[in-house]
Amino acid sequence: MSQPAQRLVAALDLGSTRVFAAIGEVTGDPRNPGVRVLGVGSERSGAIRRGVVRDIVEATRAIERALKDAQLMAGVAVGTVYCGIAGEHVAGRLSHGVVSITGNEIRTADVARVNEVAANVAFSRDHELLHAVPQDYLVDQQAGISDPIGMSGSRLEAQVYLVTVLSSAIVNLQKCIERAGFRVGEFVLEPLAGSLAALTPDERELGCALVELGGGSTNLSVFQNGKICHTASLMFAGNHVTNDLVHGLQVPQLDAERLKEARGVAYEPLVSDGATIDLPGGPGQPGRVVEQRVLAHIMHMRLQEIFELVLDELNRAGFRQRLAAGVVLSGGGAQAPGIVELARDVLALPVRVATPGQGLSGLTDRVTGPRMSVPVGLLLYGAKQVLQTGGFGAVARRSPAVDKVIGPVKRWLQDFF
Repeated sequence: MSQPAQRLVAALDLGSTRVFAAIGEVTGDPRNPGVRVLGVGSERSGAIRRGVVRDIVEATRAIERALKDAQLMAGVAVGTVYCGIAGEHVAGRLSHGVVSITGNEIRTADVARVNEVAANVAFSRDHELLHAVPQDYLVDQQAGISDPIGMSGSRLEAQVYLVTVLSSAIVNLQKCIERAGFRVGEFVLEPLAGSLAALTPDERELGCALVELGGGSTNLSVFQNGKICHTASLMFAGNHVTNDLVHGLQVPQLDAERLKEARGVAYEPLVSDGATIDLPGGPGQPGRVVEQRVLAHIMHMRLQEIFELVLDELNRAGFRQRLAAGVVLSGGGAQAPGIVELARDVLALPVRVATPGQGLSGLTDRVTGPRMSVPVGLLLYGAKQVLQTGGFGAVARRSPAVDKVIGPVKRWLQDFF
C-alpha cells in the first residue's frame, strides 16, 4: 500500500532586520492542529521596514535564501507559503451589521449575510480588507452569542473587527515572494498568527495583550473572549535601541547590535556593581572598557519608553483594566535579560515571555524562542487551514478556479480564533 502524501506547510516572516522561513508537516486534527517542524532558515536583511518593501531586489534575495536554507534542512521542496504582515499601515476598526430573519430559524446563509453587511464599509482608496473577525452576535438585541445558527429570532446583528492593509504593501510583498520562485497561499496579520504560538486559549479568553518587540516596529494586539479586538503599531522598536547604543557608546552599528545581543540588559538594577564590557576600537583607535551599567542604562531608558507607549495605547483604547491574563512579550527584543522586570514595573500587570512549543514536534529546539513566535504561529495557522479545508499543503498544484476562491488574502476568520 502506498504511503499517504506528506502534507506540508511553509511560513515566511518578513522582519525589519531578518527574514525567517519555516517548513513543517501537518499533524493532528482540525480541533487540535499540530506541526512537525522539519526545517528553519533565516537571512539578515534590511530591505523591508515596518512591513513595507524598501528594496525589491534585496528582499527577493533574502526570501530566496531563507526558504532555500529551510528546504535544505527539511529535505523537501515547497511552492506555497503563508506570509505574515504587520506595520504602521495596518489598521483595525469595529463595524456593525444588522439583517432581518425571514425563516423560522437562523441559517448559515443568514450569518454570512450579516457578516457581509458588517464588512461592507468604505475604505480609503489605497487600503483593502485583510481579515474580518466576528466578535459578537445579537439575536433580537440579546448579546453574547458566539454561534447563532439554529436559534429563533427576527433580527440578527454582528459586531465584526475589520483589519485593513495598504494595497501597495501587499502587492510589493507578493512580487518579492513570486520573484523568489514561490507563491503566496495567504497573507496573515502577524499578531493573529503569533497569538497561536505565544498565547494559551485561556489567555485569549480572559483578556491578554501580546507585545511583539521587533526590530522595526513594536506591535501591540489585545485579545478577549478568544478573539483579537485591538491592534496597533508603535513608533519605537529594537532598531532605536541599537541607534541609542551607537550614539551613547560611540561604536559602529554592527558592533552596537552585537553588544546588545551579547551583553545587553533591559533592567538596569540587575547589573552587578563593577561589571565591565570591552568596546571595540575604531580605525587607528584602541579598544575601551566601560561599565556594563552604561549599556544597561541606555537600553533601560529606551525600552521603558516603548512600554510607556504600550501603556498609553492600552489606556487610550480602554483595555488597561481588562487584561486579566496580563501581557505576553514576543519578538527578538523579548530575549533581553530583565525585560520582564522592566515591563512589570511600567505596566503594573503580570508579564511573561512567549515560549512557542504547544502543538509542535520535530526540530522544536530551533523554534522555541520568543523571536520565533510569528513563524511558528504561521505554521500552526497554515496547519489549521489545511485540516479544516482538506487543504492542499505547500507543494500541491491548484487549479485557477480554486485559486480564485482561496486567494492570498483570507477575509473571514470565523473558525480560527
